[in-house]
Amino acid sequence: MRILQEHQIHLLDPSELMRPEPSFADKNPSKFRDYSVDTEDPLKERVRRTYRQMHLNQTVDFVNGRRARWLKFNTIKMTVRQALEKLNDLAAERARLEFPQHDWLHLTALIHDLGKIMAFYDEPQWAVVGDTFAVGCRWGDSIVYRDESFEGNPDGANPKYNTEYGMYEPNCGVDNLLMSWGHDEYMYSVLKHNKTKLPDVACNIIRFHSFYPWHNGGDYKHLEAPKDEETKKWVLIFNRYDLYTKSEVVPNIDALWPYYQTLIDKYLPGVLEF
Repeated sequence: MRILQEHQIHLLDPSELMRPEPSFADKNPSKFRDYSVDTEDPLKERVRRTYRQMHLNQTVDFVNGRRARWLKFNTIKMTVRQALEKLNDLAAERARLEFPQHDWLHLTALIHDLGKIMAFYDEPQWAVVGDTFAVGCRWGDSIVYRDESFEGNPDGANPKYNTEYGMYEPNCGVDNLLMSWGHDEYMYSVLKHNKTKLPDVACNIIRFHSFYPWHNGGDYKHLEAPKDEETKKWVLIFNRYDLYTKSEVVPNIDALWPYYQTLIDKYLPGVLEF
């Protein structure tokens, strides 16, 4: 559980827990991403209920409404460091060790979860964290709890949205999908709005790192464009650090800060509009 310091908001991210994905099989995944149903396990039940609310309520209309609310970027202004201190989160050091030449990847790992600040401003947990999926087309088969948790979602009965392609064209590319609303999509939009100098691949890592039905489940291939393979490659590299550093001691941000400040000054300087 990530504990957000201000007002002691307890934000449990289901994407950081339970089911181990095959691509992480060598990373001691026993404590992560096991989405089996166990009504006697309070943690698993909390995760299952979170996904039930997400899958019931995340519709095309809901996503468009959240975009209208959040993408005005008028909620708060703060620096990257202020946002990090608000979230008490630092998970970049393993990316730095393995890819020392890619400083953009180090900063991506540092800031990828900053969209979770929505939790401080009354956004429900199921619209902040958890695995993401495309809305506006048939839900992917590998979505967690997929068989039962979408029951009652009106898009499932809407012929505009419940077919394989739904409102999309074949091979339109994942960057043209309307994603379920959460911290990934929000932070991607924050970066673009604030004119980051991070490369597009870094922004796409942030946007799609919780899109497990695509990058690990094999869903949505009919909507992929050829360029999406490169995005998927980097998302899978990144998620090795994101998912499997959650159990380690968070590094001392003060000791490491001079290096990361140089990256912020290079790619995302100044006060940001969230």
